Amino acid sequence: MEYYNYIKSLHLIFVITWFAGLFYIPRLFVYQIEAFYKPSPEKEILGKQLKLMAKRLWNIITWPSAILAVLFGISLFYLNPYLIKNDWMQVKLGFVVLLIIYHIKTHFYYKQLQKNVVIKSSNFMRLWNEGATFILFAVIFLVILKNAFNWIFGVVGILILGILLMLGFKLYKRIRDKNPEA
Repeated sequence: MEYYNYIKSLHLIFVITWFAGLFYIPRLFVYQIEAFYKPSPEKEILGKQLKLMAKRLWNIITWPSAILAVLFGISLFYLNPYLIKNDWMQVKLGFVVLLIIYHIKTHFYYKQLQKNVVIKSSNFMRLWNEGATFILFAVIFLVILKNAFNWIFGVVGILILGILLMLGFKLYKRIRDKNPEA
């Protein structure tokens, strides 16, 4: 069991790099979508570079990190199967499932943009970018508090966070509408 903490450390490292990829890829999508509507040759130059950046981030960092985070997480359950009996862990696993769904949906957006298929707006991607943030907040509070009951306070906190993010998004949109270089 002495290697349990090594596995736990590796799990956390790959969770962090997974989230780093999930935080950055929608931002690249925003830039790709905005570049798509620029005039030539800017459109082609930016499009090619942003697709390459997204490809490297997604395939070299984000996907491998997701797979390793999940594998190390499963290893932790194998070594300590009693974890699953905790209410907070069951709620956390629900959020992990949401994170995997978010990741897969993000993969669909990635594939579309790699083929120059623009279906969503850059504003949509700015909002989409916050999905991983909500899940991260929920999981961190659950892991630290280790109490599903305190999750009620967490839900209220996440709702407040959502409201603040939406207000910030609307304010930023107004600023960008007045000054596109902001």
